[in-house]
Amino acid sequence: MFSLPSILYLSALLFCIGTYGVLARRNILIVLMSLELMLNAVNIALVAFGRVHALGAPAGEHGGQIFTLMVLAVAAAEASIGLSLLLVIWRRWQSIDLRTLCRLNN
Repeated sequence: MFSLPSILYLSALLFCIGTYGVLARRNILIVLMSLELMLNAVNIALVAFGRVHALGAPAGEHGGQIFTLMVLAVAAAEASIGLSLLLVIWRRWQSIDLRTLCRLNN
């Protein structure tokens, strides 16, 4: 349906948007959401490569989908740990602004 380059362009675009969100935003919640966007961009690329690679392979070749499941498991763990840290930071300092939190260490 879609060609491999168009899917990879979409994946690269999503990854760049996520990178911008991580580097430019001050809110920890937005940074975590940007990290999730970057992981989903990698998932799209893995599934696309798995689909193209599996066309000539024997039945049962699902490398891209298996990698995607592993990345999703890591993303779920990252989200749960990140949100729990976010709650602890909010309870302690009543702020989730990264610049404010960086100033607290000085």
